[in-house]
Amino acid sequence: MLSRRRRAATAAALLSTTALISTGWLTVTASAAPSAGGAPHVKHLCAHATAPGHVACLAEARTDLVQHLTVSPHTTPSGYGPSDLQSAYKLPSSTAGSGRTVAIVDAMDDPNAESDLAAYRSQYNLPACTTANGCFKKVDQTGGTTYPSADSGWAGEISLDLDMVSAVCPQCHITLVEASSTSMTDIGTAENKAVALGAKYVSNSFGGTEDPSDTTADVQYFNHPGVAITVSAGDSGYGVEYPASSPYVTAVGGTSLSRASNTRGWSESVWSTNSTEGTGSGCSADEAKPTWQSDTGCGKRTVADVSAVADPATGVAVYNTYGASGWDVYGGTSASAPLIAATYALAGTPTANSYPSSYPYGHGSALNDVTTGNDGTCSTSYLCTAGTGYDGPTGLGTPNGTTAFSGGATAVNSLQPGRKLTSGHRLSSANITLTMGSDGNLVAYLKTNGTSGSGPAIWSSHTSGHTGAYAYMQSDGNLVVYSSTGSALWSTHTNGHSGAYLLVQDDGNMVVYGAGGGPSTGGSLWSDGTYARSTKIGSGQKLHGGWWAQTQYTRLVMQPDGNFVIYRKHDGKAIWSSRTSGHTGAYAYMQSDGNLVVYSSTGSALWSTHTNGHSGAYALLQSDGNFVVYSSTGGPGKGGALWSGNTRSYVP
Repeated sequence: MLSRRRRAATAAALLSTTALISTGWLTVTASAAPSAGGAPHVKHLCAHATAPGHVACLAEARTDLVQHLTVSPHTTPSGYGPSDLQSAYKLPSSTAGSGRTVAIVDAMDDPNAESDLAAYRSQYNLPACTTANGCFKKVDQTGGTTYPSADSGWAGEISLDLDMVSAVCPQCHITLVEASSTSMTDIGTAENKAVALGAKYVSNSFGGTEDPSDTTADVQYFNHPGVAITVSAGDSGYGVEYPASSPYVTAVGGTSLSRASNTRGWSESVWSTNSTEGTGSGCSADEAKPTWQSDTGCGKRTVADVSAVADPATGVAVYNTYGASGWDVYGGTSASAPLIAATYALAGTPTANSYPSSYPYGHGSALNDVTTGNDGTCSTSYLCTAGTGYDGPTGLGTPNGTTAFSGGATAVNSLQPGRKLTSGHRLSSANITLTMGSDGNLVAYLKTNGTSGSGPAIWSSHTSGHTGAYAYMQSDGNLVVYSSTGSALWSTHTNGHSGAYLLVQDDGNMVVYGAGGGPSTGGSLWSDGTYARSTKIGSGQKLHGGWWAQTQYTRLVMQPDGNFVIYRKHDGKAIWSSRTSGHTGAYAYMQSDGNLVVYSSTGSALWSTHTNGHSGAYALLQSDGNFVVYSSTGGPGKGGALWSGNTRSYVP
């Protein structure tokens, strides 16, 4: 039994500690500095997800560190803090990120999320991020405040995620979106809500087993062009998890990070504690390979893309009080995913309609290449073993500044010098997918509802019949389609311009630009001319194959096969056509006499609106989905309709 004096002293200490907590001055004494030398004792905050369609958080907490509560405001918590991470990865955290919002998607509720975040940021003298000052926002998966049930494991995950975003981008705003459960349906709903709320950077620190149905979830929940979505690669060693394997996200692997007496001041290796604990990596069983990946040992999606610190032995400081005692050292790829999301935020707003997961592949030299360590054994060594250049466990490497995470001409919609587009691979922008077909034809398709589905073809290289052909953006500036035997089948004739590249633009045009050129700077060397046109077709205007225009609900296309077609945008269904397919080279002509006619390449009339005799008439693809020929003085709300495709009833 305690003596009266000892009981009094204990009570006084507890009162003092309570006061310190309320004022935000509670700290812990620093334990030994992080070290990769020994295997720490850790606990997984969430049980592994074993059922398809469910995920588990991937945070790991140290259990072998004694955290001493003290009254000193000058003591540093154990684990790497903001200054360490900013130094290790050369991040402009003090000058970039202001006003940008990083969203954190997690399952379940952390009732102490905002107060714990305040304690972390106060400890490291970071600017306050609260609901009151508009920096922090917490919502449920529908955007409301009916939060799900609290869970201590996920609360630790949430604290880790919030603290890592704060450490890397202290000027960023943070939105926490809490899913009602660990099911992919709820997680996906939260993902979509995060994007709908305006976040351009979304972090996901969870994963589960791969399943063939994941390809459906990809389109429903993770296909958000113009948004940087990061996902933890996994904590169970070699092997692939979902949604890290989605081709629409940046899969983030894990490293061990230690101080070093080199120029950088730090060194990294693959995080692997043992055969069942370490960063995930490998070759997806179900997901298609993104066009920006060119490794040859995996025919499908390879994990990971990039990496950052995740080893609990070299872990990060986290403050969490829901089901925990406060300061601790955490690890897992749950640490690296939000770190990379915040790095994207420092880099700037992603290019509209691009996939930011492609950005690092155009800037490999702007990353720290991790070349040592492995996360298991595999038959294709680079999928589990680090080496020079790309490898599975660490991807292209770790941040070395923000260059590798910024958009521009190196995004998914470009083919850079020295790169090939082989059978089945494609480039993609907001409205166009350029695909290298298995038959050897390079074809540009209009997308359906923002996806790369099989919309109408508007251009091709006319090189079908050459199985195994590929497109090659040569270093001399020429884009060439070669046969499998090396014979040139087609080219843009732009040789002599070293450093030129191909860009599939959001407006639908495909352009070869000279080095340093682009949509805003000029320097066009070749164009296929498939950009979207005005929805008004004026008197005397001719529409050749590849011409197209669109409104909110419909798309009007003069196809290279001779058919003039109106498509419903949301599902790609043809709702009207001139029925003139099979006439390659045909064109539509809005004649000065008022008649809209489709002519064959030899000048034979194939179809018309029979509206001749109305000089100056014009055609209009209306916002309500209807296609109408109006007299020269008519128009929507004015009357004067001479002919209509009657397509209004096919759209909402």
